Amino acid sequence: MTSTPLAAWIEGIGFLAPGLADWPAARAVLRDGQRYSPAPSVLPPAAMLPPAERRRASRIVRLTLAIGLEAAAHAEADVSTLATVFASSGADGYNCHALCEQLATDDRQISPTRFHNSVHNAAAGYWGIATGSMAPCQVLCAFDASFGAGLLDALGQVVVDGQPTLLIAYDSEYPEPLHSKRRISDCGGVALLLTPARTRRSLAQIALTPTAGPAQAFADAGLEGLRQDIPAMRSLPLLANLARGEPGQIRLDYLPPMQLNVALEPC
Repeated sequence: MTSTPLAAWIEGIGFLAPGLADWPAARAVLRDGQRYSPAPSVLPPAAMLPPAERRRASRIVRLTLAIGLEAAAHAEADVSTLATVFASSGADGYNCHALCEQLATDDRQISPTRFHNSVHNAAAGYWGIATGSMAPCQVLCAFDASFGAGLLDALGQVVVDGQPTLLIAYDSEYPEPLHSKRRISDCGGVALLLTPARTRRSLAQIALTPTAGPAQAFADAGLEGLRQDIPAMRSLPLLANLARGEPGQIRLDYLPPMQLNVALEPC
């Protein structure tokens, strides 16, 4: 039995990863062959947040605002109207570490800021504050398959509801001793603005179906290391084809034995 593809158009891309400050920087490596040089992720300030929330904004909040707003800007989209899907394997590693440190002391009282930043949907909440959005929002976690789960959900919303949907997939590192159990080296993420119909701003059409077999890997050791290191970077094979404007069938990691096949047709 064949599966009916979930299809949509990509109108905007946002990106941030170690050594790659935004989508143009990533595109230069993926398309133009510039050497990938890892470096600590540089997060811009959360300028759209009110001052009080800006002071409380974690690395995850700054990351998701940066990539989400970049994708929306490429598409000239009104961020206050966009349905969103947030997908992360573990959310805010530093906040989790700070909570564990506090709970390991005799004084186990947690600050309100630490507490409200600890929930998995904190980034989505700050997004709503920054953008004034009252649109539908989903927040997902599927460990290393979180990008694939988010892509499935976002495409489902586009197909069923017929409205543009912004996927924001992101991850953050954990300090030691948690880092030895969850080896994510730094924070990074990708945002895709998906629409139900082609427009003058469309970059490509994608159609997703389940498949089997291994996900596509990079011959370049640096890029392959990045793909495996940060769960949201499981998106890199798809982004590589988008950067080069190449059609093709791209297999992405999901929940073994199921993988995801993305048919890409650039505009």
